[in-house]
Formats: sequence, structure tokens, C-alpha cells
Amino acid sequence: MNRILAVAAGGTFLVLVAFTTPLASLAGTAAALHSDAGGQAWILSSMSVGLAVALLVTGAVADDYGRRGVLVGGAVLLTLTSVLAAVTPDTTVLVIARIGQGIGGAAILSSSLGCIAAAFPAGPARAHATGIWGASVGAGIAVGPVAIGALEAAGSWRAGYWLLAALGAVLAVVARLALTEERAGQPRPVDITGATLLGAGLVALLSGLVEGRQDWARPGVVVLFAAAVVLLAGFVAWERRHHSPMLELGLFRRPDFVASIAAGTATGVGIIALMSFTPTFLQRAFQYSTLDAALLLLAWSATSAVVALFARRLPAALSVRARLVLSLLVIAGGQLLLTGLDTGTSAADLLPGLLIAGVGSGVLNAALGQIAVTSVPAGKASIGSGTNNTARYVGAALGVTIVAVIAAHADRAALLSGWDSAAVVTAALSVGGAVLVAATGVRARQKVLA
Repeated sequence: MNRILAVAAGGTFLVLVAFTTPLASLAGTAAALHSDAGGQAWILSSMSVGLAVALLVTGAVADDYGRRGVLVGGAVLLTLTSVLAAVTPDTTVLVIARIGQGIGGAAILSSSLGCIAAAFPAGPARAHATGIWGASVGAGIAVGPVAIGALEAAGSWRAGYWLLAALGAVLAVVARLALTEERAGQPRPVDITGATLLGAGLVALLSGLVEGRQDWARPGVVVLFAAAVVLLAGFVAWERRHHSPMLELGLFRRPDFVASIAAGTATGVGIIALMSFTPTFLQRAFQYSTLDAALLLLAWSATSAVVALFARRLPAALSVRARLVLSLLVIAGGQLLLTGLDTGTSAADLLPGLLIAGVGSGVLNAALGQIAVTSVPAGKASIGSGTNNTARYVGAALGVTIVAVIAAHADRAALLSGWDSAAVVTAALSVGGAVLVAATGVRARQKVLA
């Protein structure tokens, strides 16, 4: 079981390193590829598109046809697309490669939690395993920007993608040798129509969010959002009447499943969105280098990784739902402590807020890993993981757009003021997520009493 946990956590760590790569290398990448503002927005957001589109689909395939095969396939795709990113001649090819990295990463993320759920029985053993999985999320976010920033400083931004390719190849080989294949006794046919509608709808939605940052009134942006509404509504209608849907809509009657989605969305739209903008903020407001910004961000990301490891030591009486609520509230408190900067303050004043938000994020990541697999029927853990992570990365794409609109200013005083506003808004979104998760607890008690 230890080797299964090592592969699952290692794969998740690698995906988060890949996810954070542009945060540490955007300046050099944009200069080398002559990327305009729109191109830079796509470089930052394109992996989120791939993740959001493929998480649920790969989760369904992993549950029905084999988690090892999906994980290995995801590692191979991550390797190949990292090579493409490393040799890219222009921004367009890099964006395509990043979307491919997201699809490969989605396969790894969805199947890794499924492997953990299959290997570790519910109880302390699974809580320990999901805590390590949650720590790997924080560790990937912590190590990624620092390692990639150091590689860029020592040589070229392309070196980071070559490193990802090498690690992806190692993961594919190790996963193939270390894991045994598990699949459903009676696998369902792949819901191609549902997958197409969901994928196209999410692509339209996320593309609209990225393109809208330049001008929300452009006809193309309006068309993208309209297409997203039609396609996602079509997905829901199809899933309702299809005899073998990719996503059982009846799951939304399960309070824990709704809590998992609400907490995942709040994580993305709140703390992940704000922290994704933090390196850019530090570079523009305080003239930090890419590497210095990544090192300061460790106060949040490294803290979350360490805390996730020890989250299993929290009192057993504190339910997973209670941990989600409390951790989101702690995160909101940390976000509020990030406000109050002015032209006479320094970036070091962010440390208390980053540390507190890191504590909340560590507990949250461990709890999310646990509820993602317990909120769905036995044998559907990869679907639970895929749905939870889809909510997280769609939320992140929405949150990053909100933060960029509020905080991105050229003037330093306006940038600092915008940062304060963005921190308050994302804190409010974290609190809103906590309220929604708490409400699912009330619903669960009502169902028991009924």
C-alpha cells in the first residue's frame, strides 16, 4: 500500500509543479515568445482549461476501465506535452501544450485519489493517506515556483519543461511497475456525448473568462459565454435521460457530495486565485525577482504542506465537514490579514496572513481529499476526485479573473489598493464556501430525522 500512496502522492505533486510553472517563468517566456497581454493570460490559464475539461471524464474512465492505465496514460501525455512546451516556437504552440499538460494532469489527479480509496479502508488509514495526498498538493505548489524560478535564473525558462518531461517519464514507468490494475466488474460504456458536451461547455466558459479580461463587451466573448450556457445545459439534460451517464445527477442529493463541490469551488475562487496573482503582485509592487516572490510564497504553500501531514491528528470528533468549514474560515482570516499595504509598507508584512492561510489550506487539502472519495458510492472514488477537482479548477479560473480585474493596475498605489480589495473579495468567497458547506450539514441532519 505504501507504494500506491507514493505513486499517487508523487503524481499529484508533479501535476501541481506543472500547474505552477508559468508563475515562475512567465516574464522570460513572454519575452522569448513575444507574447502580448492576451497571450500571457492564455499561458497562465491554459492548463486550467485542460484540467477542468478532462477531470470528470478521466475519473469516469478510471473507475470503469482501470485506474493504473489512466494514471500511466496521463503521465505519458504530460511527458509528451512538456517536451512540446520545451521546444515551442511561439505562444500558440505553448498554449496547446499547456492544455495537453492539463489533460494529462487531470488523468493523474482523478485516478490517484481513486487508487488511494481502493487501497486504504475508510478510517484512520485513509485519513492518513489523504493527508499525505493533501500535503503533496501543497508541496507541489511550494516546490514548483522555486525550482522553476531557479532553473530559469540559471539557464532558460525551457529547462523547467524539460524537467517536467523527465519526471513525467519516470512517473509513467514507476506507476506501470508499482500499481496493479483495478477496474469495475461491469464497466459502463463511455458516455461520449456527455463528455463532449461537458468538455465543450467548459472550454467555452473558461475561454470566455480568459478572453474577457481584455474586453468583456467583445462579440466573441459574449458568444463564448452563450455557448457555455447552452452546452452545459445540454450536458445536464443528456445526463438526466441517458441510461449510463458519466455523472449520476442523483449524487447531488447527497449532502457530502454537495459539500465536496462547494468546498472545492471555494478553494479555487478564494485562496488559489489570490495566491496565483501573488507572484505578479510582488514583482510589480515591490520589484521582487521571480525567485524571491516564489520564496515568499513558501510561507503559504510550504505551511499548507506541513499542516496537511498532521491534519489526521485533529480530534476524531471533528468531522470532515467541520474541518472544511473551519479551514475555510481560517483561510478567510489569513486573507484579511493580507490587506492594509500602502506605499510605505513592505512585502514582509504579508507573512502573518500567508502563514495563517497556509494553516487553513493544509487542513482543507487533507479534508478535500477525504471527502472527495467518501462522498460517492464505493468504486466511484475517481469520479468523486474528478468532480471535486473540476470544481476547484473552474473556481480557480473564475477567481483569477475576478482578482485580475480588481487588482491589476499599472500605478503602484492603485495596485496596492486593488490588492486590498481583491483580498477582501476572495476572503468573502471563502466565507461563502464555509456557509454553503455548513448548510449541507443541516440538510444531512434533516434527512436523518426524516
